[in-house]
Amino acid sequence: MGKIKIIFFIIIAFVIYKGVVAFKNFEIGVSDRVAEIEELADFEKEGEVIGLMMYLGDPPELKEHFFTESRSKCLELKEFAEENSNAYYECAKVNAVLKGKKIVSVIEELEVLE
Repeated sequence: MGKIKIIFFIIIAFVIYKGVVAFKNFEIGVSDRVAEIEELADFEKEGEVIGLMMYLGDPPELKEHFFTESRSKCLELKEFAEENSNAYYECAKVNAVLKGKKIVSVIEELEVLE
């Protein structure tokens, strides 16, 4: 009878483990799926994001903007861009119009990140 109880508890533990893994994967995947659906539906929303800004000209004028996931990723991309271009780049927290995970337009620059 002892072996049957052990096997039963192992099966119960496995089912609980699989349930937790499925739930975590669902939570992680939902935000990516929502972004994909918003992008396909041409759904635009306004929000605060961190972006890499490229300025050209004299006086400097915003020419390009790129959505980044984090401050560290933005600073890494800025360093790489400055090595390969003579434009002025800055990482900034901006209020922008977003379509999926892309910046459509910058409404306001809130804070420059260094």
